Amino acid sequence: MRLSARVDYALRAAAELTVAGSHPVTAVQLAEAQQIPPKFLENILGQLRRSGLIRSQRGPDGGYWLARPAEQISLADIIRAIDGPLLGVRGERPEHLGYAGAARSLQDVWIALRASERSILEQVSLAHIASGDLPDAVRKLADNPAAWESAAFG
Repeated sequence: MRLSARVDYALRAAAELTVAGSHPVTAVQLAEAQQIPPKFLENILGQLRRSGLIRSQRGPDGGYWLARPAEQISLADIIRAIDGPLLGVRGERPEHLGYAGAARSLQDVWIALRASERSILEQVSLAHIASGDLPDAVRKLADNPAAWESAAFG
């Protein structure tokens, strides 16, 4: 799985909004806290706002804040808002693909991969990220030393 810089920045900014609570945080403050290019972040915040994940207010007391409790916003929600569906193959959803011959079972692999991604990304909320208290299943996977090793080609 590859996550774009936009998704990485969106997740980091959302984590900052989580710890801020209902207090509005400016784009500049978010950018400084996470060392994100401010203009790039403003576009990302706009996408999150249009997706209904954050709210904003203009003016001297303005800024951004989460639109609902952090416990109700999953990492999958943020990723989908920024980059679309969790898994696509050539821009298509895996259930819309069809393979022939020896490659026939690739569709099942893509469906399983998406289910695996969902099993983690939909259960981890912004509250988990901000607190560092990850769900047990995620912690168990991350605590496995083999998970920290890169394969020969990535």
